[in-house]
Amino acid sequence: MQKKQFILLIAFCLGFVTVSVAQHKTYKIKNGIGLIGGITQYDIKTDNFVTKSGEGFIGGMIATVDIPHKWYTVSYGFQFSQNSLEIMGRPSLTTITQTPIEYDIKMAQVAFLLHVKLISDYVTLDLGPQLQFNSGLELKEDSQENFIIEGYDNLFAEDLSDISKFNANGVIGASAGIGNFKLRAAYSYGFTNIFGKLNDNDFNLSNADRFEGNQTMLSFALMITF
Repeated sequence: MQKKQFILLIAFCLGFVTVSVAQHKTYKIKNGIGLIGGITQYDIKTDNFVTKSGEGFIGGMIATVDIPHKWYTVSYGFQFSQNSLEIMGRPSLTTITQTPIEYDIKMAQVAFLLHVKLISDYVTLDLGPQLQFNSGLELKEDSQENFIIEGYDNLFAEDLSDISKFNANGVIGASAGIGNFKLRAAYSYGFTNIFGKLNDNDFNLSNADRFEGNQTMLSFALMITF
């Protein structure tokens, strides 16, 4: 089911990516497409667990709208990302030493960004909203599924897999480059509670606190436009 939802989202986003040249009054508005790819650092900010950020990658397509006489340009696009994350746990209740439990998370993101021209088109400040559909937290090692999450007595590593699948983020960053090549650094912050779905489960915990977490992702990417 998750694969079908990913495919539908990809097809929907690619349907918006076009290349055209239009006239508006006396100004030429240029629409184009770009390819983007790079590396990421991902984490979930939470008071419930002890986490450690992990690395990953992104790749996708962007539709750009260049408006020469304005102080800004806009873009919208789709990107796919795969990231890793560590949450501390223990092999058993009798074990004192903490062990990192490794998870993977895949996500498809759709963003609409405003690019403020700081130095013409060469350097821009990028910001805007982003919608995300993601997988659950997938254990890298099946042998860790019965590890106990640090801070709990009966919460297991496999219990954290079913997180919220739809999330909304805010993005801020900067792009710099000449011609068809630009380097882009971006920071995204999750406004929604990615651990919200965990609260629907009855884990029979003595600690009645709600699970709350906001994801963060820092990316460094190369963008090639056409």
